[in-house]
Amino acid sequence: MKAAVVVFPGSNCDTDCFSVLSRVMKMDVSYVWHKERTLPKVDLVILPGGFSYGDYLRTGAVARFSPAMESVIKHADEGRLVLGICNGFQILLESGLLPGAMLRNRSLSFVCEHVWLRVEENRSAFTKNLKQGETLCVPIAHGEGNYFCDDDTLKRLQDDSLIAFRYASQTGEVSEAFNPNGSRDSIAGILSGKRNVLGMMPHPERASEPILGYDHGRKIFESLAGA
Repeated sequence: MKAAVVVFPGSNCDTDCFSVLSRVMKMDVSYVWHKERTLPKVDLVILPGGFSYGDYLRTGAVARFSPAMESVIKHADEGRLVLGICNGFQILLESGLLPGAMLRNRSLSFVCEHVWLRVEENRSAFTKNLKQGETLCVPIAHGEGNYFCDDDTLKRLQDDSLIAFRYASQTGEVSEAFNPNGSRDSIAGILSGKRNVLGMMPHPERASEPILGYDHGRKIFESLAGA
């Protein structure tokens, strides 16, 4: 498995992702600067968290037009893997690789805490090492993580089993009490129709080693390592 991490002005989780992939997962990984129009020959592209271009306009709206995104879109269209984390998820929505949009958190404030996720779909390269219904503790850190989509899109996500993760309790109960940002249907992560693109607001790279308190996020990278 070869991977690339795209770096935008304002990215701040690029080194975290690089470290997990290279040091923990022993993958061959490289950085790609946002101005580069071509990607190295890789299996996986990661769009990391942060504040690309200062989050001017909508989050991810400017990054969507970065030269590197032309190759990322082509990479995804060819069926290869793309993972967008937090700001990376927002960029995937703006680029049209995933449906829906991000709104301000219901609280209108930045949220930074550990949350529990329930695994909804394990038929993907990102989740194949997970059990459906399993819960993971993973941190979030965002101001615009309130996922929204129209009724038709939500029905398609539900009917086609494209909701990868929902916010939940430690025991797997899904309710508004455990929804940290107001996301529709408690959605924390979704897959593309081909299941080769995953966008998620929580940060698995920040929960991939025991020293960080939890290593539940490592299971996602272990799934990818064996893809």
